[in-house]
Amino acid sequence: MKSNFVCSECGYTSPKWMGKCPSCGEWNTFKEVKPVKSDIHIFERHPPISLQKIKSSEGERLKTNISEFDRVLGGGVVKGSLVLLGGEPGIGKSTLILQAAQNLAKEGVKVLYVSGEESPYQIKLRAKRMGADDEKILVLSEIDIEIIEEEANEMVPGLLIIDSIQSMYCSNVESSPGSVTQVKECTQRLLKIAKNGDMSIFVVGHVTKGGAIAGPRTLEHMVDTVLYLEGDRNYYFRILRAAKNRFGSTNEIGVFEMQEKGLKEIKDPSMLFLMGGNESTPGTSISCVLEGTRAFLVEIQALTSPTYYGYPQRVSGGIDSRRLSMLLAVVEKKLGFPVSNKDVFLNIVGGLKIEERACDLAVLASIASSLKGFRIPKKMLIIGEVGLTGEVRAVARLEKRIKEAEKLGFETAIIPKSRTKLTTSIELKEVNWALNAIEYIKGYV
Repeated sequence: MKSNFVCSECGYTSPKWMGKCPSCGEWNTFKEVKPVKSDIHIFERHPPISLQKIKSSEGERLKTNISEFDRVLGGGVVKGSLVLLGGEPGIGKSTLILQAAQNLAKEGVKVLYVSGEESPYQIKLRAKRMGADDEKILVLSEIDIEIIEEEANEMVPGLLIIDSIQSMYCSNVESSPGSVTQVKECTQRLLKIAKNGDMSIFVVGHVTKGGAIAGPRTLEHMVDTVLYLEGDRNYYFRILRAAKNRFGSTNEIGVFEMQEKGLKEIKDPSMLFLMGGNESTPGTSISCVLEGTRAFLVEIQALTSPTYYGYPQRVSGGIDSRRLSMLLAVVEKKLGFPVSNKDVFLNIVGGLKIEERACDLAVLASIASSLKGFRIPKKMLIIGEVGLTGEVRAVARLEKRIKEAEKLGFETAIIPKSRTKLTTSIELKEVNWALNAIEYIKGYV
């Protein structure tokens, strides 16, 4: 069989070598991949079974007793599932996995921790620092996937941890560990182990410069769940997201804080992302974002200054730059505030990344506040999506957002006009247009 060339960044396959990948645009990423010479079947042969005779495994989950972790997984670790955890180096992947292993070991689950990057002594140091010292956690320093298979089949642990998949090696593949073919073949072998029994497997994976898990794109299709551990190195908090989950929702997030003894759960994320003082300053507003079933408040900061270049700067942290450009066009066209000669800097406090548009009105208010120098009250919540004509559009689950602000003692909320009457102690100001919201804030102050 003829070998192919595969992009190490995105997994794009080509019959010949190419300098630039047409899929991801990266240069010099194509590696030659030879076909795997193996007569071994990936899965054992099983006869077809009637749908009525298949036993349902609903509810068979392993609880890690880390509520934020279990929430993202959909209620716990499903038996026989293959979970892929990705994140930047040093973000806390191994720490989180070891914490989950410790909690499961306390419940009587046998854990096999396979490390291809660290020695058992290094793992012991981390476990000692975290207070994770259980005789049911067995450590194996190995990269040969065939030896790992033998140990797993002999021990039959309830949880198998592979740290990391890029360090694993299969003798049937003629390439070095970490290559596209090696990663794919080793994952297939692990998938066979998981599906032939009740053994749950956690696989730790590195990420590329673009933030995606390194290896072929098919790697994410092979596993049952793909988790990403995110965070800003300038802050101690971490966010766990599910990019794919066959056994639960992909909308849930878990929030943690990195401490000396490991990752601590954050039960109330609103307090984490509201880091400002008691006094409000021009350019600062508060809004509410929704992640899955959870609502929490965030602080938005904007700074405008005269530009000294031919082209004004547009710098955003935590919000899409194209969305910021659109809102700036609304500020100039519909509010009448010139920004074409201003540098605009926008930041979501805490390094949080916001994708939903319920914070549009708060972003717009922060920019207008910085431009004109008026203050937005600290106990005022601003919610609403802003359209190109300057209208304020409705957002999902408005009542849940209001209740979160009420719990934290907010007094006023600017919201889109709603047909349903909301029961709350907060004074509500319903607006149809962004200009009405700005005029209300200036008059309120």
